[in-house]
Amino acid sequence: MPPALAATISRSAEVKASASAVWSLIGPFCAIKAWLPPVGECIEDGKAPPTRILVTKDGKAAFVEKQTARNDAERSYSYAFLASPLPVTDYASTIKVTANADGTSTVTWTGSYTPDQGKETAAAEALTGVYEAGLSEIKTRLAK
Repeated sequence: MPPALAATISRSAEVKASASAVWSLIGPFCAIKAWLPPVGECIEDGKAPPTRILVTKDGKAAFVEKQTARNDAERSYSYAFLASPLPVTDYASTIKVTANADGTSTVTWTGSYTPDQGKETAAAEALTGVYEAGLSEIKTRLAK
């Protein structure tokens, strides 16, 4: 069988809050535990660039992620999986907040990865679920 091809995912959400308010919620590298529902704990190593370990609320899974880029002025950061329970390799992602003219903002979360052979659907469904849950929680937390 041919190897699985690289895949991409992108989800965005309109948030009824300023870009700076959204960035203050999601910008810190370990703030992900506040807005990604499955994450129970985030441990950051304090290095530059930092690595974080995300542990799920049930304690059954952990993700090790290294920040690969950060631009606070543009309100974005990128990271890559060093270890993950998901059936993917070469996962890299960027989350970005863009200000809109009406005072709202748009959060865009994109990723690219290679799904494990035969696990293309499982990988896509898992990542889509994570992205949508996170964006929904950001909207909920910032809805005034």
